[in-house]
Amino acid sequence: MLLPAKAEVARHLRRYRAWERAMLASPADRTVRATFEDSGYTLCVLMGKRCAREAAEAAEGYLRGGMGGYLREQNGRPPHRGSAVRRAPPAERHSTAGRH
Repeated sequence: MLLPAKAEVARHLRRYRAWERAMLASPADRTVRATFEDSGYTLCVLMGKRCAREAAEAAEGYLRGGMGGYLREQNGRPPHRGSAVRRAPPAERHSTAGRH
């Protein structure tokens, strides 16, 4: 699973929160509302969520807890260590020591 860069997540989360504050201060301003919704959509895509509020929470968790916390939140269980690479059992491993 590819994870977004933390710097990008932080940048988009700050943008979302800033537009959220602006939208709450001026709820009738259509331009502010549209930009807030666009920032929420971007955060949803980045975090793989359908709801901007969930995406913001996931982004905060990802930034706070790192990759393990984010994956646990995504899957509902801890990530399996070493799941990306299968290591051969000890009997099948061969030493390359002394070989040139």
